[in-house]
Amino acid sequence: MKFLLAGMGSGGTPDTDNADFWASDEPGTPWVAIGDLSDRAVVTSTAKALTPEGIASKGLKVWPIGTLLFSMYASLGHTAELTIAAATNQAILALLPSDEVNQRFLCRWLEFLKPKLKEHASSNTQDNLNAEKVGNLFVLKPPLREQATIAAFLDREIGKIDALIAEQEKLIALLAEKRSATIAHAVTRGLNPDAPMKDSGVAWLGRVPAHWDVVRLGALFREVQDSGWGELPVLSVSIHHGVSDKELEEDEMERKVSRSEDRSKYKEVWPGDLTYNMMRAWQGGFGAVTVHGMVSPAYVVARPTKDFQTSHIEQLLRTPRAVSEMKRYSRGITDFRLRLYWDEFKVIQIALPPKMEQSEISAFIYSESAKVDALMTAAKKNIKLMQERRGALIAAVVTGQVDVRHT
Repeated sequence: MKFLLAGMGSGGTPDTDNADFWASDEPGTPWVAIGDLSDRAVVTSTAKALTPEGIASKGLKVWPIGTLLFSMYASLGHTAELTIAAATNQAILALLPSDEVNQRFLCRWLEFLKPKLKEHASSNTQDNLNAEKVGNLFVLKPPLREQATIAAFLDREIGKIDALIAEQEKLIALLAEKRSATIAHAVTRGLNPDAPMKDSGVAWLGRVPAHWDVVRLGALFREVQDSGWGELPVLSVSIHHGVSDKELEEDEMERKVSRSEDRSKYKEVWPGDLTYNMMRAWQGGFGAVTVHGMVSPAYVVARPTKDFQTSHIEQLLRTPRAVSEMKRYSRGITDFRLRLYWDEFKVIQIALPPKMEQSEISAFIYSESAKVDALMTAAKKNIKLMQERRGALIAAVVTGQVDVRHT
């Protein structure tokens, strides 16, 4: 490929602690990082910009409009077109096509190669390529006019497929919003639209069914700190899925965590307990325990003191307004350092229906969620099929298996 390029090179990152290198209050040279590139076909703006001093500190090249940006590290092989003059960081390789190659054709060829790039990559913590390996990638080079025809055909046909994929992705987002709204209404307003209502006296709750009790969480739970032991599974708490029902392997976790060999440092939990990560509660890092196990010593374990469904409390606390309330009670200088301690958690007020009604609400949520999940699964299957069709079409056309010269 290097023989089809008028220029190729990666960038760098100027000292982030030197304010003179970064343009904040005045226009500067756009600086492309992986976050500006990911999931985009074109780069029209960047989160950060550099001053002339910043450019000079790393000897960065400012690449012109029309340059292709190729990710060598994260999102390996993702390619986007630069629509502004910009510099890049060291994870991105700029590819400036020569007059011998159609830019759009080269972009589609790189899309074709993307699934095959891992065999060329070096790997330590993540797969990566370097400029030499990218420059040596093989490219089929039809006549320039045919390249333009291929590029135009693929832009047109892939555009249709991408539009269909976008529709399915939009449907999934709408279904997720519908599920969230359905759950929030059920756990804060109940299932009977004709039920008499009352002012809860709690700002985040607003009006609630008149027969529901408004109580502090501390009236429903007590904090426990029993030590873990033996072969009990270490359970994980996810901001998306709550508490696991088994000890997860590293590749099953949302993020990497280090575990202690001394299991007595963990906290024992029982079915019905509510546990939460102090640092992530305000993001949804909590849930109802369903199996006997233990959790991190950094978690708070709350044990019921009355007869109710802990899973109902979990569904309530996962609503957007409840999450905002937990953030309000969390302590810390910045979001990154926010912690929700037991003394603050226990004073949060909720509205609790009778236990039988809790069961009815749980059954309703399960039924409605199952319907939404079925629709989301179908949409995801459609997306997968269209993505497969997309990849197959690009491969067939850029390699000449499908002749589009007369289309």
